Amino acid sequence: MDSRTVFVVLWMLLSSTSTGIKLDGNGYVDIVIAIGSKVPQDDTLIDNIKEMVTEGSFYLYDALDGKVYFREATILVPPEWNGTDFTKARTESFGKAKIRIDNANPFYGVEPYTKLYGECGTEGEYIHFTPEYLLNDDLIQLFGSRGRVFLHEWAHVRWGVYDEYNDKKPFYHSNGRIEATRCSKNIEGQFYEVTAAGSLQRCRIDPQTSLPTEECWFFPDRDQITNSSMMYLPGLDPVTTFCRENEHNFEAPNLQNIKCQNKATWTVIFEDSVDKDALRSLKPPETPPPPPSFQIVQRKQRVVCLILDVSGSMRGLRILQLQQAATHFLRNYINDQARVGIVTFSTFASTLSPLTTIDSDTTRENLIKLLPKVADGWTNVCLGLKQGLQVLRVDNGDVLGDELIFLTDGEATDNITDCAQSAIQSGAIIHTIAFGNNADSALPKMADKTGGIFLAPSDEITSNQLMDAFARLTLSTGDYTNEPVQLESAGITTSDWFNGTVSVDQSIGNKTSFVIIYEKSFPRVYIESPSGSIYTQTNMIHDGSLKTVTLNIPGTAEPGDWKYSIQTTTLQALTITVTSQASRDDVNPIIVKTHMNQQFSDGTKPLIVFAEVSQNYRPVINAEVWATLESETGSVHTLQLLDNGAGADASQGDGIYSRYFTQIVDGRNSLKVRVKNQDGQTRFAVQKKSGAPYVPGYVVNGVVQLNPPKPPFSEEPLEVENFTRTATGESFVVTLSGTTPPNFPPNRITDLSAEIQEDTVLLSWTAPGEDLDQGTAKSYEIRWSFDLDVLRNNFSNSRAVNTSGVSPQEAGSVEQLSFNLSFPIQNGTTLFFAVQSDDEQNAKSETSNIAQASKILPAPNPPGISNPGINLTVLVISLCAVTLVICCILALTTWAVTRRNLSAESKVALTV
Repeated sequence: MDSRTVFVVLWMLLSSTSTGIKLDGNGYVDIVIAIGSKVPQDDTLIDNIKEMVTEGSFYLYDALDGKVYFREATILVPPEWNGTDFTKARTESFGKAKIRIDNANPFYGVEPYTKLYGECGTEGEYIHFTPEYLLNDDLIQLFGSRGRVFLHEWAHVRWGVYDEYNDKKPFYHSNGRIEATRCSKNIEGQFYEVTAAGSLQRCRIDPQTSLPTEECWFFPDRDQITNSSMMYLPGLDPVTTFCRENEHNFEAPNLQNIKCQNKATWTVIFEDSVDKDALRSLKPPETPPPPPSFQIVQRKQRVVCLILDVSGSMRGLRILQLQQAATHFLRNYINDQARVGIVTFSTFASTLSPLTTIDSDTTRENLIKLLPKVADGWTNVCLGLKQGLQVLRVDNGDVLGDELIFLTDGEATDNITDCAQSAIQSGAIIHTIAFGNNADSALPKMADKTGGIFLAPSDEITSNQLMDAFARLTLSTGDYTNEPVQLESAGITTSDWFNGTVSVDQSIGNKTSFVIIYEKSFPRVYIESPSGSIYTQTNMIHDGSLKTVTLNIPGTAEPGDWKYSIQTTTLQALTITVTSQASRDDVNPIIVKTHMNQQFSDGTKPLIVFAEVSQNYRPVINAEVWATLESETGSVHTLQLLDNGAGADASQGDGIYSRYFTQIVDGRNSLKVRVKNQDGQTRFAVQKKSGAPYVPGYVVNGVVQLNPPKPPFSEEPLEVENFTRTATGESFVVTLSGTTPPNFPPNRITDLSAEIQEDTVLLSWTAPGEDLDQGTAKSYEIRWSFDLDVLRNNFSNSRAVNTSGVSPQEAGSVEQLSFNLSFPIQNGTTLFFAVQSDDEQNAKSETSNIAQASKILPAPNPPGISNPGINLTVLVISLCAVTLVICCILALTTWAVTRRNLSAESKVALTV
């Protein structure tokens, strides 16, 4: 049986077993709600989580025509919590949970929000609720019931839909009228400003935009004639469903229209989401659904067993690399009080160490001494798996939630399907490392099905990938102050100097270590601190058997730029790995999380690289971020990831850097990301993105009832000092159906904007590439219409703009175009514009977002407004009419006064 057949058979066997949310019949199961390690224990918090999900289940059932509901949810509590009713966690972990309860993101305060990385219809990363939001009932008045808000955020994270309001553009022009950005347009309400004293006044019009000023709010009527939409205002009682096509406001300048090609939320859920096939075929259950069931689980200390391949193919350099990487893992990455065992396998399996508690550095070193040094024999994978599970069972009779780190470099000589099913169903988390080109193709699925991590490091020394792979094997609890941070991982082949700089920022510095690995002969190593102190070999630990040189910085490393210089006169490979931890228990370090949008790809859909850079959830923007992708065949591609809101990037300035990966190579591929401060320009973001909609108040019987003000959040712009980070993502597998990689058209433009100045139209957008966001497109096609629907549904037959003189720039460049139409644009006119681009093979991109622009001539001293849908033409005519009446009254008054004065003068003259 060849490796591809094994892969398919294993996948079929395990199709019913997986981690992550699933739709089982009409009920969602495997919903994991993880509480961060720094959240204080509070039984009320658990009760309120249950109440929120239960309430949300009934709202979900109503919103989707009785098709689905929440059936089962698991609440993962922190290791520090005490309780007798907590069961042992299985594959649940904080890092993979789609719903997180954690201390506030200073960017959002108590406001719930969802991290959305990808394209419309793609699952989001996670929902973030704070303990305060769940415990403070006063906040229900501001955002609506928790169950409704939960459904709003669920739609983001599960179905990849976007918000239908827009804090940046709360109002827009529509055919001479002012509209509030909302969906459905049938939502009615009034416009008011709230003064500092808490009173209401009519909204003012900004003369420059002819729109309400930024102090203006739209207050919806408490009673509405429409029941949509949950993505606009879940806090409004009449709102019970999502916008459908017949009520969708296609013109509203919100993210749902921009990102989802003006599709209604309902359409995206049923046509583009991960649940689309199931939802279309599901029929409502015969009886109303029961409340969801809950399980509360907890993961205490880590229990890990290393299962290491020592077959003949591991001889020589590979077994040495295994020793080096496992040593680094045991010294720097496995936490205190964890329990660790070591198993090796080849023709036979052996236990080198039973489970041992990490209670001192001596214990760590004793385990390191037991690591295998010799390799020989066949690759009997099942023997290794069974032996590892047996070691884990000695702990307490089961392996639930325990971890296997399974490393192999060759195809199994036994039948892996004989043991993989039982290993996966055991409840252990299985991390798999496919070391080299021949490792069994079943390894990725074993990790995927158990909540583990799959890594495929190259055995090329300078890539340093096996060291990176072991560094990736952490299991976060949400407390990043206790987790190692990798600052540097680099390598070179040279017979001269290997130089570089590592920036240590003030958020880290404890347990800082520099590990240098050499291939042949002991090099000279010099490390200089920011203040100029020089560390040489006399300050370092040299291990000749491992060919490593290690510098452990005592205490807290000095912040600033650390410079390393490594000299060799022998041509050889050299690598350096630098790790550190938080300098204080109350300050989270800057962290980097990276991954691909697909772990298994057939090449038909574009691959996207993501890297999230943040500190305590707050986005770090303007950083320099580079991704290196290396295939098992040795091809290496480097991409600069961008946070510009164009191409693969969903939103500008959110600390999520992304790029399409077009150089697709068949087989396993690894991912590494390097991040640093970009010429002193890096900052913490100060303008938050979309979160749960705050309701300023409601109109009840024609009277506005104000809600309390929204809780404040941090808007202080903070600079980020120099820092460096290196992060490794899970490996991904490409199985191309053909012999050559696919050619993709230019990416869809998502940031087209339009403006009308007198009779000139100004368009702006970010240039796409020849292949997605790489290279340079061949040409643009720009079209416009008076009617958005015409442009959306029949782009090629809409009116064309002459672009013969426009030459596209390189992907990522800012494009601007100004032109005049063939007629004068009348006051009050709204026009719609869209763009397509094509490549050298004449492959066309998808149509861009539709940009709208209105020509509104500013009125002198425009009146305030207090109602939605005010017609600007009526406003102007009314203003003119009022002015005319006033002028007539003044003229008549002047004429009357003048005549009276003249009459009085005549009488005086006659008397005289």
